[in-house]
Amino acid sequence: MPPIHSLPKEKKCSAKMAPIQDKHSSQELLQAQVDLWHHALGFVKSMALKCAMELQIPNTIQHHGGSMTPSELAMKIGLHPSKLPRLRRLMRVLTVSGIFVVREPASPDKEVVYGLTPTTRLLVSDKANSNLFPILSLMLDSTVISPFLGMHSWFLDECTTSLFKKAHGLNTYNQLINNVMVSDSNFLMDIILRECGDVFLGINSLIDVAGGHGGAAKAITKAFPQMKCSVLDLPHVVAEAPADDHVSFIAGDMFKHIPPANALFLKSVFHDWGDEDCVKILKKCKEAIPPRDAGGKVIIIDMVVGPGPNENVTRETQVLFDLFIMCFEGIEREEFKWKNIFMEVGFSNYKIIAVMGVRSVIELYP
Repeated sequence: MPPIHSLPKEKKCSAKMAPIQDKHSSQELLQAQVDLWHHALGFVKSMALKCAMELQIPNTIQHHGGSMTPSELAMKIGLHPSKLPRLRRLMRVLTVSGIFVVREPASPDKEVVYGLTPTTRLLVSDKANSNLFPILSLMLDSTVISPFLGMHSWFLDECTTSLFKKAHGLNTYNQLINNVMVSDSNFLMDIILRECGDVFLGINSLIDVAGGHGGAAKAITKAFPQMKCSVLDLPHVVAEAPADDHVSFIAGDMFKHIPPANALFLKSVFHDWGDEDCVKILKKCKEAIPPRDAGGKVIIIDMVVGPGPNENVTRETQVLFDLFIMCFEGIEREEFKWKNIFMEVGFSNYKIIAVMGVRSVIELYP
C-alpha cells in the first residue's frame, strides 16, 4: 500500500498580521503611493498629447516662429476665452512631461512662453521627412485604445483571436497602418542611412520585402544610386504604388517565392508574425540570396528587446510597444528568440546593431 502523504496543517496566526505601516517607513509608503498614482494617471499624459495634436498646437507654434504665449496660442487655435486657464493647465502637463518647453516671464505681469522641443518638432505635421504624426495618431486612436479596456476579460477568455479582433471583429486597421508605414519609412530611413549606411556597401541588388509603396527602397536608391532596388509586395499593394524611375515593383507573396537578389531588406515585418511564419519567410529569404562569401545577406530592421541604450525609458518603451502590438497579434522579441529562429532556418551568423532607439539593425548571413 503506497504511503499516505498528509498535507501540512494550516498554521494559525497567534496575532493579527502586522499592518503595512509597520513594515515600511512613511517615506517609502508615500513614494509607493506616488508611483501607483503616476502609473494609473499615465493615460492622462497620453490624452493630453492627443489633445495637443488634434488642436494642432505643434504646428501653430512652429508657424508662429517657434514660440507663443498662452493668450496667443488660444486665439490662434480658436479657443473661447473661458478656456484659457484650462489651456494653461494642459500645457503645464505637457511642459512638465518634457513635450514642450516653457520660458518663465521676466515680470509677474507677463505671460510664460511655450516653445518646441525635438520631440514636438517630430509632430509638426507638414514636415514630411520627419513626421511621426501618423504613428502617434494610431497609438492614440480610440479604436485602438478601446480593446485594452477589456484586456482582463480577453485573458480569461479561451478564444484565440486577437484583442483587437475580439473588440472590433477585424485584425487590422488598414488605412491608419498604411499611413504609419509611409511616415515611419520617411523618418527612420534617413537615420538608418546616416548611422548604419555601411550595411548597404557592396550590395549590387536589393529587394525590399513587403516594402509597400517603396518609401524605404527609394531612400536606399537615393543614397546608393548604383544599387538595383526592387520592392516585393502583394498584388493589390503593388497596383497602388506610385511609379518610380529608380525602383521597380514586383507583385508576389513572400511566403511562396522571393526573387533572387544580392541582399534582402525587411523593415518592421517579422513583428507581425509568429515564430513559425517567421521561419517560413526566412527560408524563402535564404533561398533567394547567394552565399555569404558572395555578399549574400538579409538586413532586418526590427525591435530586439533589451539591447540598446542602458536606460529604463528605452526598455520600458520596448515592452510597452510589445503589449501594444499584442492587440494585433504582433510580438517583439528578445535576442534569444531571434537566435532560435535564425538557427532553425540554418543561417550561419548574425550581428545586431542597436543604435536605432527602440529598434535595431540585424545583419543576417547564410
